[in-house]
Amino acid sequence: MLSRAARPALKAGAAASSRAVAAPSTTATFATLREIEGRLKSIRNIEKITKTMKIVASTKLTRAQRSMQESRKYGQTSNEVYNSAETKSIEGEGKKKLVVVCSSDKGLCGGIHSGLSRYIRRQTDTFDIVIIGEKCRSQLVRTNAKDIVLNFAGAGKDVPTFAEAQAIADQIVQLPGDYTEVEIVYNKFINATSYEPSTIAAFSEDAFLSSPNYSAFEVEEDVLPNLREYGLANSLYWALSEGHACEISARRNAMDNASKNAGEMIGKYQILYNRTRQAAITGELVEIITGAIASEDM
Repeated sequence: MLSRAARPALKAGAAASSRAVAAPSTTATFATLREIEGRLKSIRNIEKITKTMKIVASTKLTRAQRSMQESRKYGQTSNEVYNSAETKSIEGEGKKKLVVVCSSDKGLCGGIHSGLSRYIRRQTDTFDIVIIGEKCRSQLVRTNAKDIVLNFAGAGKDVPTFAEAQAIADQIVQLPGDYTEVEIVYNKFINATSYEPSTIAAFSEDAFLSSPNYSAFEVEEDVLPNLREYGLANSLYWALSEGHACEISARRNAMDNASKNAGEMIGKYQILYNRTRQAAITGELVEIITGAIASEDM
């Protein structure tokens, strides 16, 4: 049995031992606090970026919608000509359809480009593909690489213009393939929160010549190549403008959702940080009180 003189020393030794064991736990708590604080700082920076991108997209959306309304006049005029002439594609052996996919080079706008790629993959007939924009090209090259005959980069930097559509149409017309028709796949703008993949048809010279009501237009045959290229440029301008408006709208919605998610994460991490910090303070207080009691016993 220990003497009374030895008991205080024993208690002091036990207290020192408990402090020695608790020290790694406190150090780990401080490390966890620094990690949580670092994550909070990163999330707050992301929230600032997403909010800024949302504001920029909101300001660009009005201009994109105005350009879209103007471009519809070009495309719908060409469609009225084909509809009035009752133009249809010519079926023939060894002839293909050409599909032009209108996307862009920019991301951070939800699944707007993936929707176009899924639409192309669902098609069962044989066709060649022209891709405008790097986003759809990087997706379709994994499944339809052998069908891609032409692609354009640098799309989506600004509001599309008729000059850009005309330059693209000029390259498409010079393709060596004998195509029955050209089908333009684009995102149709429904409202500020929804869009859907749609198509615009652009026919060949032979298809227009074979139209039942072709004679009503009194068009000379030597003018048909220019008429075809002009009609294709009109349709491309329409498709690119609609797709651009859909992309800006989708980016604004995506950044809005990202900002909301960042705000929720900040709230959760702030609660975790406060609880962890309170636990660390409580642990330090317990150690101080234990040490004080041990000193009094000595």
